[in-house]
Amino acid sequence: MRKIIALLAVTTIGMACKEETQEKLKEASAAVSTDVKESIDSVKTKAENAIDSSKVGAKELLVKGAEKVEQEAKKIKESAKE
Repeated sequence: MRKIIALLAVTTIGMACKEETQEKLKEASAAVSTDVKESIDSVKTKAENAIDSSKVGAKELLVKGAEKVEQEAKKIKESAKE
């Protein structure tokens, strides 16, 4: 009889612990998924900013390159006139 009562007590404690563990696991999963979503959003924002800045940088390089070409073309025209 004592063994049966002890077995029931251990089983009851095990079930109670299992429920608490499941709740903690759900909370931890929610926290991790929130962190992952925030990290993804942060990386996405950084990538978009990098792409935008590279577009601006490329435009500036094209403008500077065109100015250099124009300057060199003027030099060639002047030297050809002389």
